[in-house]
Amino acid sequence: MSAVSIIVPILNEESVLTDVLTNLMDLTPQPDEILFIDGGSTDKSVEIVQKAGFKLIISEKKGRGTQINKGVLMAKHDIVCVLHADTKLPSDAVTIIKDTMADRAISLASFMPRIMGDNGTRWGTSFHNWIKTWYTPIVFRPHLFLRGVRLLFGDHAMFFRRDDFHHIGGLDERLTIMEEADLCIAMARLGKIKMVRRWVQTSDRRIVKWGALKANLIYFKVGIMWAFGARERLTKHYPDIR
Repeated sequence: MSAVSIIVPILNEESVLTDVLTNLMDLTPQPDEILFIDGGSTDKSVEIVQKAGFKLIISEKKGRGTQINKGVLMAKHDIVCVLHADTKLPSDAVTIIKDTMADRAISLASFMPRIMGDNGTRWGTSFHNWIKTWYTPIVFRPHLFLRGVRLLFGDHAMFFRRDDFHHIGGLDERLTIMEEADLCIAMARLGKIKMVRRWVQTSDRRIVKWGALKANLIYFKVGIMWAFGARERLTKHYPDIR
């Protein structure tokens, strides 16, 4: 039977770690393995994870691409879910992941992100987050869209088979953001890309900091830059919010 590893790349996430730890402990059934991959935190992130008793791996350098590659390499089980530190899974996530990946025609899948905060759900941004999984390939990779490819993103809590991830060569470690878009394109060569119709809750901390309009413009700008081949310059246009 398939087993599930959840990997959580972190960097200075002390403000949200307590919530994600509680969420992970409440999953029923529990995942077979949970790994936190730290990229050089200077706050209390490492201390919080270790005190809670979770396994922590130190990455040689920061960057989600590098940290995810490290996590998948260290994962012991055949299905891997990549969870952002500000995202909460549904309580039955492990069952959903196993049931979805039982279909060998699917190479990559995710949940649907519901962006939330103290003032409730940000429905406008949540809708934009959903619709851009379609319009991004339509506009920038139409040949892929015609093949049924959609682009998922990191706050969707993506999951896949570890062997498939190794087969495509992992993630481009130059990328600190938009690494998941490249992953979708590579995985689409191996099978279908699917978004499961179940919510994950993602923090609205960027919208709180930037405002909804600015946040969505930044998301759009970074997507365009990625589409035209910018890789190492993306981070400059996506301010770090913790």
